[in-house]
Amino acid sequence: MGASLASNFPPTKGIRWFNLLVLITAPLVACYGFWATSLQWNTGIFSVMYYIFSMLGYHRLWSHRSYNASFPLQIFLLAGGTSAVQGSCYWWARAHRSHHRHTDTDLDPYNANRGLLWTHIGWMIFRSGLRSGPADVSDLRQDPLLQWQHRHYFLLLVIFGCLLPSVIPGLLFNDWIGGICFAGALRLTIAHHSTFCINSIAHWLGDAPYDDAQTPRDHLLSAILTMGEGYHNFHHQFPMDYRNAVRWYQYDPTKWFIALCARARLANHLRVFPRNEIAKGHLAMELKRLKATQDTLAWPPPRAALPVVSWATFQTEARTRPLVLIAGYIHDVSTFVDQHPGGKHYLIGNAGREATASFFGGVYAHSNAAHNLLSMLRVGILDGGVENVTDTSKPVQKLYVAEESLY
Repeated sequence: MGASLASNFPPTKGIRWFNLLVLITAPLVACYGFWATSLQWNTGIFSVMYYIFSMLGYHRLWSHRSYNASFPLQIFLLAGGTSAVQGSCYWWARAHRSHHRHTDTDLDPYNANRGLLWTHIGWMIFRSGLRSGPADVSDLRQDPLLQWQHRHYFLLLVIFGCLLPSVIPGLLFNDWIGGICFAGALRLTIAHHSTFCINSIAHWLGDAPYDDAQTPRDHLLSAILTMGEGYHNFHHQFPMDYRNAVRWYQYDPTKWFIALCARARLANHLRVFPRNEIAKGHLAMELKRLKATQDTLAWPPPRAALPVVSWATFQTEARTRPLVLIAGYIHDVSTFVDQHPGGKHYLIGNAGREATASFFGGVYAHSNAAHNLLSMLRVGILDGGVENVTDTSKPVQKLYVAEESLY
């Protein structure tokens, strides 16, 4: 899980009444439609297509400059973004760039640490003392098309957000109520909350295959709810990539649309992050997960914790308990004698002896499991690593049974 479910609203300074009016009116009109009429199949298909048109919007082209679009494609995307009634492209992209630069801080306009309710809708409804952090939007300021849309946004909002989706079903299918309630209001309600889920659900549900230092997460459900924007951990790590889902089988219709536009020569310079660097991010998280698993396991005592003893000490101690010398380490196998698959006589017979060759294939080529288990039985290190019967200069040092400890 990413962000908390709990609300952590900042001090509010009033209500954004226009936003609240839109967010309340649209679902109410949609509910009226379900009460007053039935949804015609042709109006339903048009509503779905207009929803897709609305969701293609501003994000990957203007927020992240992840590809270059021809002028006709820019007009198409601006009209679609306007039809979603979520602000001008200049305002929207500026806030989104701030979100990426200041993720999970008070300079993030939809800081996920303030809870799902705030990130989903609260920041749109309530005024607060919080301000979006600075972000470079010089290219947006200098774009005449964006500035024209910004100046005339409310007029364009009425045309693309309300009139066209309502009038087209009325003129084509004689379904005026369906056009207003379904293609207009219901489509707008779903588009709003689909987009809001990018800020809320996509920072809460799923895993972090590329970096878990921040709240963005990847999940198929988020991708479905947001029309492909739900592989959000990837997106926050590689925001300039035109893809949100890097795997071919992951649901990302916006990626497919951009690729199709490139085939039709309406888009070019589709930016992708180097595959090698993406693999590094994924590997780093895999290693981190493996390290977390490693830390839950018991490992052999570190070499520095084991006594270095003479051959004479080894021989003396081996008379009272089965000690076996393998690869320079002295092992107390007394707890394993009765469990040895090859029979206890092999262990008893090698007590006080050098058994390296036998262990490494002279008698039996032992498995990884055997090597791991043997390492847990280490109690000492033989001085010099091999038999030295002439060395009597060192005093006998008592071997201890080492407790299991972590590296």
